[in-house]
Amino acid sequence: MNSVIYYLGRVVIVFIQWLPLRWVARVGRTGGGLVFYLDARHRRVAIKNLSMCFGHEKAPSEIASIARENFRRIGENYACSIKTSAMSFEALKPHLEFAGFEKLSPPCETRRVQSIIAVIGHFGNFELYARIQDIRPDLQGATTYRSLKQPGMNRLWQSLRGANGCRFFERRTEAASLRGLMNRGGALIGLLVDQSSLGMRAPFLGHDCHTNLAAAILALRYDCELYSIICQRMGLAKWRLEVGEQIPTRANGFARTSKDIMREVNLALEVAVRRDPPNWFWVHRRWKN
Repeated sequence: MNSVIYYLGRVVIVFIQWLPLRWVARVGRTGGGLVFYLDARHRRVAIKNLSMCFGHEKAPSEIASIARENFRRIGENYACSIKTSAMSFEALKPHLEFAGFEKLSPPCETRRVQSIIAVIGHFGNFELYARIQDIRPDLQGATTYRSLKQPGMNRLWQSLRGANGCRFFERRTEAASLRGLMNRGGALIGLLVDQSSLGMRAPFLGHDCHTNLAAAILALRYDCELYSIICQRMGLAKWRLEVGEQIPTRANGFARTSKDIMREVNLALEVAVRRDPPNWFWVHRRWKN
């Protein structure tokens, strides 16, 4: 069965990668809109989350409209991530902007370059975070992932990643390899921090939720600069990767607590959500008790 799933998936991938990117985006949006009506469970999750965060300022009809657009965006992003993974950087340039990357430490030939931690989230076509490697080849791009339960699907999805040199580490089994990379320095590590995970409780969009401390702990332990990077949707099949202001890990010469750092991380992501609510992943149960 795993082999059947894998080869059927390969056929779909080849077909999607054959289409022009804007066609892929339209097909994905249509599929996402259809799923909004068919997938009642995730539709309820999205509307519940949106109502909890924006119910005091938006009418139910507006919340339903945001949820519907969110499903379209998710369909567009997943379909486009399959297409963009096979595109050269030259072909992708007309569809992708970069903003704020001058904030990151420039290349240095006279000293060991520290690694940089980028806190990222499920914004836009989040697979595009790996393309930072194309504009900062001096930094070894890397991120973590959690393998899928279905081996065929996991093999399929991993086959799409890493074509441009970005390295992917499985969170539960390859932590030692990630630490080795950080010890060597010169890496840009993207860590997804916007899903419910064991950790402290911290406010996000006005409600407490579990927040993973890993990004803050690694930044402190390896003396890394810490930034947020958000993938903004600028239009059909157009995105911008935007670096936020540096999130300080020290104050008055002393290390800040991991909890204080992650509260500031949550605030940075919250600003991005409020800027364009449909651009975030509302179908996840972020606020679990």
